[in-house]
Amino acid sequence: MKQSVFPFVLIFSLFITFFSCSNKPKRSRKPVSTITITPKAKNYIYGNKVAVNVETKVKNGKIDNIQLFYQGKLLKESNELNFTVSDITFNEIGENSLNVVATKTDGVNNTRSVAFNVVSDIAPKKYSYSIQKDYPHNHKFYTQGLEFYNGHIYEGTGENGSSGLFKVNLNTGETIMQHHLDDKYFGEGITIFNDKIYQLTYRAQKGFVYNLSDFALVDSFSYNSKEGWGLTNDGTYLIMNNGGHELIWLNPTDFSEVKRVQVANNKGVVNYLNEMEYIDGTIYANVYTTNLIVQIEPETGKVLSEINLEGILNMYTNQNDTVDYLNGIAYDSENKRLFVTGKWWPRMFEIELIESK
Repeated sequence: MKQSVFPFVLIFSLFITFFSCSNKPKRSRKPVSTITITPKAKNYIYGNKVAVNVETKVKNGKIDNIQLFYQGKLLKESNELNFTVSDITFNEIGENSLNVVATKTDGVNNTRSVAFNVVSDIAPKKYSYSIQKDYPHNHKFYTQGLEFYNGHIYEGTGENGSSGLFKVNLNTGETIMQHHLDDKYFGEGITIFNDKIYQLTYRAQKGFVYNLSDFALVDSFSYNSKEGWGLTNDGTYLIMNNGGHELIWLNPTDFSEVKRVQVANNKGVVNYLNEMEYIDGTIYANVYTTNLIVQIEPETGKVLSEINLEGILNMYTNQNDTVDYLNGIAYDSENKRLFVTGKWWPRMFEIELIESK
């Protein structure tokens, strides 16, 4: 009786296939790390010390090194799968991260991250105000930048088609000198630095530099932020924000970015920072859509105080007037006078701050 060779061929083929597969090198698996912060907290406080534990699992192969980073800075490098770093100080305000990069001897690596918030270790002082004097303000000015310099007010305005730069008589509100931006630009914050005026734009990622004396355009620059909002300077660098919770330092020579500092109070980051003024080593910033001004420590981003200007415009306007949000801070350093105004406001105010009890 003739027997089929098919079963024999099939069995032989399966054997060969199994043998071939079993001899293929196994795919190198990525190491997996776990990061644990002790003690656990919803928000961590600036300056507090914590311990960070790193545990790494390896499916196959051997570990070469494991690196732990805080805010991009290397804290520890080890070839141990499990280790703890004690007494780590969280010294940056705002959104923080820890990262672990685990690398095997065959070069296969993996990165794991944990994000968390660091809040200020101080509660902001609270201030109200008293009006010392009020001044006329052009109600057509959509105020985006405000400066007091040599007895005059300098103002940058926004809105496409009506953005500009203006030198104004403080007491009368009359325009002394003006420069209008191209209709495609929405003007934003301004600052006076080394006999020049610097002005940001909203979404064009472009700034302009003018002669202080005649508003002649002498330069322009670009910046990495998608939006430009407030602008001031500390005597060395330009400082801008983009409507978020960061302050951004720019070199006034080549406009390169120097550093960023996040802004937070004892509860969390402060968003919607807008028009700014540098006063006696601190930064005062409007918080967009609110009646608040926050005083910021530039080095750390801590909010030192909150100034509530609720009701400041009530007796100076009526329901027929179109007004927008508070946005404008200027300071007369010689006479210690603080001025505030807002978008389309009919008045500008000299105020004195009163600490709340």
